Amino acid sequence: MKLSTESRVTLNQALSRYGVRSTRQREQVYSTLLSKHDHPTADEIHNRTKEEMPTISLATIYNCLDTFVHCGLARQVNFERESTRYCPMEAKNVHYAHFHCKHTGKVHDIHIPAPVITMLQKIMPEGFNAEKVELCFRGTAPNENESSGE
Repeated sequence: MKLSTESRVTLNQALSRYGVRSTRQREQVYSTLLSKHDHPTADEIHNRTKEEMPTISLATIYNCLDTFVHCGLARQVNFERESTRYCPMEAKNVHYAHFHCKHTGKVHDIHIPAPVITMLQKIMPEGFNAEKVELCFRGTAPNENESSGE
C-alpha cells in the first residue's frame, strides 16, 4: 500500500508541526491505518503492515500510533476492557461519534453535525472549556445481531 500524494502531504505537514520527521515506517503505518476504515487495534495494524514491511515490530507500530495521536492524525477509541482501537482523523472540523456493536465488536463512525456540537458545548457549566467532545453509542447495528467471528 502506497500513500497517495494528498495523504503524504497531510502526514508530513502534521508531523513537521510537532518537529517530527516522516520515516518509511510512519508512512507505511499511516497508509495501513487509512486503507481500511474499521478502527483496527495496534495488533491488527501490525499484522497488516507486516504484509508490506515484514520486519516492522509491534513496538514501532505503537510508537507510530502514539505519534499520530499526538499530531492529530489519529484518534484512540476505547471501549471498557477492550484493546485500544485507532481511527484516522482525515478531515479537520468534522465531528463524529462512534457506535460500538455489542455483538460483533465492530465500530462505526457516526457523523455529528456542527450545530449539535455547538449545543453540547453550551451545556457545559460556566467557566468550563471543552477542548473536544467524544461520544460513544453502544448497541446493535443492523444486520449485525450475530457474532461475525472476525
